[in-house]
Amino acid sequence: MSTPQDAARAAQDSSVFRRLARVGYVVLGILHIVIGGIAISIATGGGGEADQGGAMGQIRSTPAGVVILWIIAVGLLALAAWQIAEALLERDPDAKKAWAHRAKFLGTAAAYVAIAVTAVGVAVGSRSGFADSAETFSGRLISTPGGVFLLVIVGLGVAAIGAAFIIRGITRAFEKHLDLPSGTARRGIVALGIAGYVAKGLAIGATGILLIVAAVAQDPETAGGLDAGLRALAALPFGAVVLWIVGAGLMLYGLFCIARARYSRM
Repeated sequence: MSTPQDAARAAQDSSVFRRLARVGYVVLGILHIVIGGIAISIATGGGGEADQGGAMGQIRSTPAGVVILWIIAVGLLALAAWQIAEALLERDPDAKKAWAHRAKFLGTAAAYVAIAVTAVGVAVGSRSGFADSAETFSGRLISTPGGVFLLVIVGLGVAAIGAAFIIRGITRAFEKHLDLPSGTARRGIVALGIAGYVAKGLAIGATGILLIVAAVAQDPETAGGLDAGLRALAALPFGAVVLWIVGAGLMLYGLFCIARARYSRM
């Protein structure tokens, strides 16, 4: 293997590696189902943190929870490695599109690695909340020269990711990455994808808006992660209904991820 591309190609040719990456989609689906359930619990006055850390905390409290968390970490790291391999092997003839695709693959890989690290942290009992990390990050950024402007840019970037999820769901752009069956099964999986992508986009978009608000108000405590974003949705008029819908949508996205493990083109 003389180049990184050769190593990436050899990895993708490995059936074991491919199976591990598919496991990553399954565990990602489980996490979203748990997060969606917590969001619905918040809508009905319950507690819990509706983010990856909160979901993993609930998993850890179950029998064999620590083992499951390590499986989550391994699956997500394999899925991240697959995304890196995709970036290395990207061959779109349009150079701008090729770099855009590489950036998307690498960004997705970074997100999977971050969630895997959270899983390991929860497994060993040393997790710190993402909301606290977001607050600390916002506070440090606001205190630097031009930090308010930079935090607005970060917030706009997060909100743009949320919008991209919504657009991907509405336009059904995710279908091109799947080898779907025909008939009722296809329609069901597509419906899961549409509802799930839109719901996740709303949750991520709310998180981005909170970062922008924190920057404008110069109040780091306003910033937060997915849990804070969902609670912000709950504070809207008819917020409980909105949070119910988003929570159910996140659970549907989780089911879509599980289906994606079977039908993703890998």
